[in-house]
Amino acid sequence: MDQALDMAKIAYEALDEKKGEAIKVIDISQISVIADYFIITNGTSDSQVKALVENVQEKLARVGHHPKQTEGNRSGTWVLLDYGDIIVHVFDKENRSFYNLERTWSDGTEIEM
Repeated sequence: MDQALDMAKIAYEALDEKKGEAIKVIDISQISVIADYFIITNGTSDSQVKALVENVQEKLARVGHHPKQTEGNRSGTWVLLDYGDIIVHVFDKENRSFYNLERTWSDGTEIEM
């Protein structure tokens, strides 16, 4: 199994463990060079968004992966964790609906975890 998919699975499990809502894993490797997978979820509050982000960072760090870039950590409305091969988007409900990344990246393939 390739490293990017392993990372996506770890991120998915970390989000699921903290009750992330409607977690989507989208394979964008055939349509973009920015990453292989987008993982998208939302929390129900600022504190849950932060807990989701912290759990992903902790679980991936345990296996030696650290984000190359993190955006939005202070706001609690949309946090982006860029690991190179995967990009994790954690939204609050309102912003997930507004930005609708699933529609933007609908040419990708949704992966069942």
